Amino acid sequence: MLFLLKKYIAGFLMPLPLLLLIAFFALALLWFTRWQKTGKSLLTVVLVLLTILGIQPVADTLLMPSEKEYQARYELRENSQQDVNYIVVLGGGFTYNPDWAPSSNLLNNSLFRVAEGVRLYYHNPNAIMIFTGGAGANQISSAEVAAQVAQSLGVPAERTIALSTPKDTEEEAYEVDKLIGKKPFLLVTSANHLARAERFFLARGMKPIVAPANQLATSSPLHPWEKYFPSATYFQHSERAWYEFLGSVWQSVKPAGQPAIIPENESHQSDKEENQ
Repeated sequence: MLFLLKKYIAGFLMPLPLLLLIAFFALALLWFTRWQKTGKSLLTVVLVLLTILGIQPVADTLLMPSEKEYQARYELRENSQQDVNYIVVLGGGFTYNPDWAPSSNLLNNSLFRVAEGVRLYYHNPNAIMIFTGGAGANQISSAEVAAQVAQSLGVPAERTIALSTPKDTEEEAYEVDKLIGKKPFLLVTSANHLARAERFFLARGMKPIVAPANQLATSSPLHPWEKYFPSATYFQHSERAWYEFLGSVWQSVKPAGQPAIIPENESHQSDKEENQ
């Protein structure tokens, strides 16, 4: 129940739904009340915010603080004696249509995370790839879809494990901890999500090695029309910055506690997969 409440509240607090709600409220004031000046002021603020949040310098300035420490990709050193045995790829947006190309089922940030995880796997083919994420409204989970994509890119099925129970990052840390304990592992997720994700794993005494994917805040040269024309792409960057801010606030104030324990038969299945 708390998870659903969190998702609904966070959904309404995202920039686009929130600004649209304010805009409709402003229209109601203009059409049905005498509060004309208030309605005009609110509608003006909404239009200005919709515009500037979709401009690259504004959007990426908002996003950069959560990415600045993770701009460089992780590189495994060849012939290193410190090879890690696990690559953990956190779940994200997905859908499931068996008729689509496997990669088409991964939405937004998810495909970039899996692609980076697969790249790291090919540098360390003795590693096990662990994918996390629940099913939501789909018939199979985010973790299973991500594993299918990795397998379609050449990763052997026996080198992949799908943890389908977790619904959020805290539960992902909990389930990975149960599977691999305190062994070092590569933690692959979006650069803007990495600081918050790492805190969940470190709080359990685990040893994540951060491997950022899907860097979004652009510092390389762009054409003027790419920087100063409002774009849905850059509006999404502003949304990601706000989403991670809300997530960090929730992480700092939420009550401490263990995620729900998975059923015993699922725990045995995880142990079985680990020993493969």
